[in-house]
Amino acid sequence: MIGDLRLKKLHEFFEGYSKEELIWVNGYLSGLVSNGKVNGNADTNGQDHKAVSTKKITLAFGTETGNSKKLATQLAAAGKKHGVIVKLTDLSQYRVADLPKEEFFFVVISTQGEGEPPIPAKKFYDYIHENELSLPNLKFSVLALGDTSYPMFCKTGEDVDARFKAFGAKEVVPIQKCDVDYEEDAQAWFNKVLQVVENQTAVATAVVEPAAAVKKPTGKKHYHGTILTNINLNDRGSRKATYHIEIGTDEPIAYEPGDTIGIVPNNRADVVDRILSLTGIAADKVIVTAKSEGTVKELLLHNLNICYLLTSTIKKYATLTQQEIPDTRMDLVDLLRIYPVKDAAQFEDVVKILMPIAPRLYSVSSSPAAHGENEIHITVAKNAFLSQDEQRWGLCSEFLGDLPVGSPITFYVHKDKNFKLPAADKDVIMIGPGTGVAPFRSFLAERDATGANGRNWFFFGEQHFTTDFLYQTEMQNYVETGVLTNISLAFSRDQQEKVYVQHRIKEKAAEFFQWIDGGASVYISGTKDPMSKDVEKTLLQVIQDHGKKTSEEAHQYLEQLKKEGRYEKDVY
Repeated sequence: MIGDLRLKKLHEFFEGYSKEELIWVNGYLSGLVSNGKVNGNADTNGQDHKAVSTKKITLAFGTETGNSKKLATQLAAAGKKHGVIVKLTDLSQYRVADLPKEEFFFVVISTQGEGEPPIPAKKFYDYIHENELSLPNLKFSVLALGDTSYPMFCKTGEDVDARFKAFGAKEVVPIQKCDVDYEEDAQAWFNKVLQVVENQTAVATAVVEPAAAVKKPTGKKHYHGTILTNINLNDRGSRKATYHIEIGTDEPIAYEPGDTIGIVPNNRADVVDRILSLTGIAADKVIVTAKSEGTVKELLLHNLNICYLLTSTIKKYATLTQQEIPDTRMDLVDLLRIYPVKDAAQFEDVVKILMPIAPRLYSVSSSPAAHGENEIHITVAKNAFLSQDEQRWGLCSEFLGDLPVGSPITFYVHKDKNFKLPAADKDVIMIGPGTGVAPFRSFLAERDATGANGRNWFFFGEQHFTTDFLYQTEMQNYVETGVLTNISLAFSRDQQEKVYVQHRIKEKAAEFFQWIDGGASVYISGTKDPMSKDVEKTLLQVIQDHGKKTSEEAHQYLEQLKKEGRYEKDVY
């Protein structure tokens, strides 16, 4: 039994240790006892004088929606239970200069959109692609999160993996690419990581047991709803169509202002019928693809992308049909018309190379506090464009715009951890022309319903005041009730010279800078190019002029706002 004096010394020694450190010490001491070692020497048999070394790894995550962070945190906890010291770090804050000092470096990273890295991890991603490093002593592995419904599945993880190999680092566990249901693959990958770390470090601990089961993260939960309202917000005479769509569900929807929802649209029935006619295939013939099974008509209507095919798909089509087709993108119906298949049997093979319909994301324009937990709203602009000299419309925007009240619809919530309201007493500046109004309608409804006392300033722009002022009545009510402290409007076609939101910012530059210098958060929503870029240039000029700063200092000021989470964008 340990004496009182030694027990007192132990209490004094461990005072101030964190929970994680105590867990590690517990494993370390257990290892000493299991192997009969004290102070790094052998038991009384005197046969082993091997020194003890510890297991240390860095687990870095790159995330946009929060999945990678959540998963990495769970893995770190599992590692610590097995005596591994885990340094958990966000790639947005990781010092790349520390890479050569690392021994074990494991990355959990997601892929966004068209194979892009998460915005917070972009600086790290760009650095390792723009610089040549020498990392011969680094041992690494990558856990890549993605969605197989997108063509660039796990591309960011693959890119990171390739760059580390190019730097001479040793891949100790092969890259693990995970789909949306990633829990089992992630656990299996981390089990291998733990085993490698155990085998490659001289550790005097008990044999590592299989890794504790990682708590199963919730994947994409799909909600089944009904269209409650579907109205065109643009008045008669407008060249645009913007739909306000309300969806009701039987169960509460777990979402917050700033989130988006994902919807997989159906293809147009008349287009599918035309494809069936061009190919001569039987509509009720059952085909099995990599992701789904059903009749040809069902697959073409509900599962497979037939609009604006990827160049990679068209190349596969060219090989399959043995035709010379230039690098291009076009709809399947045009491809079949210009470069027809030989027969129905050949089209069966074409069906199998088609990609799944990718979900479209729409910013939420409602608030649970204001509109209830069983209802969610979106704001959808009908996207019009010319293709093959014909007027075409965006698949999902046309699909949603045509849905009558009472129609069933399935969707999932896409969480955004960054585009979120600040504390209730903080000021907010919102810049959202066109459908960029959507998340700010959500923000304002939330702040109104919760009694937030921070000031709100909204910049909105469209073509014409009389036909295109989206949510005009609501915004006027917010001004009248004091929810909106300021509203600045820019209707570009109502005068000879075009006026945009950045012009309104310039007009209010002094007050604008007072707000942000006093702690206000700035949010931009809407089109990425050119709107968001033009607005950012204006912000930099305002900071430079009214903050009395050089161009470089203005950029540093804006970067600081980003680091503080006070400058966020939701652009597309």
